[in-house]
Amino acid sequence: MFLKLLFLKKMTKFGINTFLFTGSFTNDSISLFSRFKDWGFDSVEIAIDDPTVLDVQLINKGLTENGLVCGSACAAMGPGRDLRGTVEEQETAIRYLESCVALLAEINCPVLVGPLYSSVGRAAFEEKAAREEQWHTVVNHLRHLGSYAEDCGVTLAIEPLNRYETDFINTASQALELVDEIGLPSVRVHLDSYHMNIEEKYPAEAILRTGRQLAHFHACGVDRGAPGNDHTDWLKVIDALKKIDYQGDIVIESFTPDVKVIAKAASIWRTTEPSQESIARKGLDFLREQWDRR
Repeated sequence: MFLKLLFLKKMTKFGINTFLFTGSFTNDSISLFSRFKDWGFDSVEIAIDDPTVLDVQLINKGLTENGLVCGSACAAMGPGRDLRGTVEEQETAIRYLESCVALLAEINCPVLVGPLYSSVGRAAFEEKAAREEQWHTVVNHLRHLGSYAEDCGVTLAIEPLNRYETDFINTASQALELVDEIGLPSVRVHLDSYHMNIEEKYPAEAILRTGRQLAHFHACGVDRGAPGNDHTDWLKVIDALKKIDYQGDIVIESFTPDVKVIAKAASIWRTTEPSQESIARKGLDFLREQWDRR
């Protein structure tokens, strides 16, 4: 029995981000859980815009009834939420992220992921002095948030974004530098295959370099479609994850024009796959096959 439990604990889970089907996660979004389970997912990643409107009991009930776990939650760092912005934007971001962490503790969700350091879309040339000041500010805020998260049993996973979505953290090396300076076990790194395709010379090497600091991984095609239906060298990516003994979830985070608010934010102007369901099901089948064969 002990060996069986140990094996189950280490088994990588495959999840789906709710952004594929809806904008901000709401109580009504819980109805998606049954579909996710039918398609074979182990976990769900909820995209949180306003944690205060979510019913913890309903979420927990929906997860239990469908045999799922909330393996991760994705922060929505929209306008006005910026740890390196104005004083008001920094305070708003801190309150928002603290509320997200508190919610995660109540639904037994272990990790909050995303570009927690700044608003998505903020990208401009910054002078060295301004950048150093911003870096110092973000480090201090994430130390505070990381300490709070640790008390709640939650990990914060910092995601590098591509150069068109942020000017702050674009690569795994930059994320590692930030995490190392923060110096808390509750603040780690989140990598996304889409952003790595743009910013990393060799994505598999970036995974190896991140090593045990990798707390979360997003998988999608280079056009934000299904993983596997693209030119990504997925065998190298999977091999790298295996070599570092990656223990977190592998989550499909793909977008389509069907969810207008996300399509606009992520510049999804055309259809790249037959349907949202096709992305989820084919992507999951591909990832499981690649994982099991290595």
